[in-house]
Amino acid sequence: MLILYYRRGWKSIPDFKPQTSSLRPATRISVIIPARNEEKHIQHCLDSIINQSYPKQLFEVWVVDDHSTDKTAEIINQYKSSNIKLVSLKDIINGEKLNAYKKKAIETAISQSTGELIVTTDADCIVPPDWLLTIAAFYEKEKVQFIAAPVSVNCNNRFIEIFQALDFMTLQGITGASVYRNIHSMCNGANLAFTKKAFEEVGGFAGIDHIASGDDMLLMHKIYRRYPTKVKFLKATEAIVQTSPVKTIREFFYQRIRWASKATSYDDKRIFRVLLIVYLFNLSLLMLPVVALFKNFSLGIAIYTVNISMTVIELWLIMLIVKTAIELRFLYTVAVFFRKRSLLWLFPLLQPFHVLYTIVAGGFGAFGSYTWKERRVK
Repeated sequence: MLILYYRRGWKSIPDFKPQTSSLRPATRISVIIPARNEEKHIQHCLDSIINQSYPKQLFEVWVVDDHSTDKTAEIINQYKSSNIKLVSLKDIINGEKLNAYKKKAIETAISQSTGELIVTTDADCIVPPDWLLTIAAFYEKEKVQFIAAPVSVNCNNRFIEIFQALDFMTLQGITGASVYRNIHSMCNGANLAFTKKAFEEVGGFAGIDHIASGDDMLLMHKIYRRYPTKVKFLKATEAIVQTSPVKTIREFFYQRIRWASKATSYDDKRIFRVLLIVYLFNLSLLMLPVVALFKNFSLGIAIYTVNISMTVIELWLIMLIVKTAIELRFLYTVAVFFRKRSLLWLFPLLQPFHVLYTIVAGGFGAFGSYTWKERRVK
């Protein structure tokens, strides 16, 4: 029922098309990119940003080097464009030990920025040519304080990359639907925008700066509390940011554990309840066949006036089939937007791995630690 509700929500979001012919941009934008050991990606990211259709005099780019030990800073310094600025986080914190380096990097860049609108992305992302133009047009039209925008995983034909693309696309559909219907608030730091005014009014990351993750959603919750009607989702193909997938299953689990680790810190308890329902449902899918191995018994289930007797395995198969069918129906509408319908035939085959990773990531996210950017984080 929840997934079907998300489907209706996603389909209800109006597609936004910027009227480029009549648009007269006026918003000054500061793009902020935290980067740590991103020598493989940062050049492609910056190339896509400096080739924006948005007037160059109206945006600046702040790249914050977070203690990189590779050639990240050297590559950034090769860009002579006046609107690309490099900041070294090492020089700012002077050896101070932190648990949330990314939040500190973003906060540092915002304090030096001159833009009215802050736009964040990641160093391993590629942005489309009309990215800033679309965000600015949406901001000026809707008069919002926070914008969650679409992100897509740019995958090859490897198993782990295809799985990420499908899983991430599902999360993006839920993000759009939940923000549009005001069910709960979700976003991704690879593509979001907020006003500098709102950031300063809520005290930036104060109160959440001890949490390693959550530079996106935890900030969104703070701004939502102050401006509940000024948080929107931008559904526009011109604004889709392409992000790189992680390359190994180990990296994937660490990433998802990091995402799950902030769940207990959400002030928006609506999303925590949703996450708990999802976790328990997937846990039941794992436990039912385990139970069947130790004890073979039948379940008598009364539906209206019809009594149905089935084994545990039969119940498990029915739940798995229904889950797959409903999620696939929802995902199809999202895949049309992201132009990834060709991946959908693999979705049913990946269900067992999805159940397993949800349980593992959820459990370790709440009680464990993980490695992120070569740092051990609790």
